[in-house]
Amino acid sequence: LTLKSMLEAIRDFIQEFPKFEIIFPVHPNPYVEKTVKEILGNHSRIKLIEPVDYLGMIKLMKQCHFIITDSGGIQEEAPSLGKPVLVLREVTERMEGVEAGVSRLIGTSSHNIYHAACELASNPLVYSLMQGKNPYGDGKAATRISEYLQGALS
Repeated sequence: LTLKSMLEAIRDFIQEFPKFEIIFPVHPNPYVEKTVKEILGNHSRIKLIEPVDYLGMIKLMKQCHFIITDSGGIQEEAPSLGKPVLVLREVTERMEGVEAGVSRLIGTSSHNIYHAACELASNPLVYSLMQGKNPYGDGKAATRISEYLQGALS
């Protein structure tokens, strides 16, 4: 029931916002695949695609307006790209994003999903407030570690 209601919320959102398109990598689980195709498969602005590798996902995230996910990794990557994240979980181990305001824990109810997506799509202020500073770092840790090690070994 939860998967169906989440997918119905996504379908209802896309019907409400004709300027949007959804790219949806479909999990290969047979039940998930069947349910996703049943609910989202016949909509012209919803593209169901095979799961993508890391670089493919980064490319998709760079091109999107915002992200709806339950993936912990995507919760960490999206703020580096300035993309607001709606998290389809009741709890997350990545509270830094929620506390920084770059992600929002919305749960799995269709009502919450639909309304949070509509708000991000229609309210530029809410959208801009979710494009804050990345709480997971500046992406320069490897450079700093390398410089430290070079200095320590000199």
